[in-house]
Amino acid sequence: MTETSPATGRMNIGEVHARLREDFPSLELSKLRYFEAMDLVRPTRTPAGYRKYSDDDVDRLRYALVLQRDHHLPLKVIREHLDALDRGLEPPALPSGPTVPRLALAADGYPPGTSFAADPSRLRLTRRELLAVAEIEEDLLEELEGYGLVSPRPGSAPYDNDAILIARTVAELSDYGIGPRHLRMFKTAADREVGLVEQVAAPIRRSREPGAEGRADEVMGQIAALSVRLHAVLVKVGLRGLR
Repeated sequence: MTETSPATGRMNIGEVHARLREDFPSLELSKLRYFEAMDLVRPTRTPAGYRKYSDDDVDRLRYALVLQRDHHLPLKVIREHLDALDRGLEPPALPSGPTVPRLALAADGYPPGTSFAADPSRLRLTRRELLAVAEIEEDLLEELEGYGLVSPRPGSAPYDNDAILIARTVAELSDYGIGPRHLRMFKTAADREVGLVEQVAAPIRRSREPGAEGRADEVMGQIAALSVRLHAVLVKVGLRGLR
């Protein structure tokens, strides 16, 4: 475990990052700064403006990261938990209803091809359950459906795991003024990627070789995972040019 700075008995952001990465290997420094900006933690500042974290600050960050990683809680709910603890109260109960299963990640932090398997979850939600689990309002869900970002299936419980992830992600983006109408390009780009994947997989599926169907599914998953990785890296490179 990283030692604290001897001069102050407190840790700088690099030391905190090193300590938390033991439990959260993909954690980036930018998330610690973001949590501070969202008022989840309040490190003290030196006269020169450097952050200094106490052990309590580290525990607070670890608690927030666990709630986000293991329980998929949005930041506004995590803030409610921390506020309750600050006031000596019991934090709100964790969700007891349907929750989003953890997304399996490869060592590099990106989804592996197996995570794109068809229908990985049997979770099915009614409209009311989706609104409650995703913590969104009816008007946002109507927008998501209107722009084709969420597509309910037939039946009395038409929403699945993916609908929750999409709804929660868009809800968090809306905090920055990015709403469903801004995200049509994501849907268009995704549809184009699906078409490209299908072009590669279709000949395999049509072949008469044994196991062709399984091979086609494997190929689609691998290409999908690689396209997600490429997209993420290209965005990262583009953002680097803005700094």
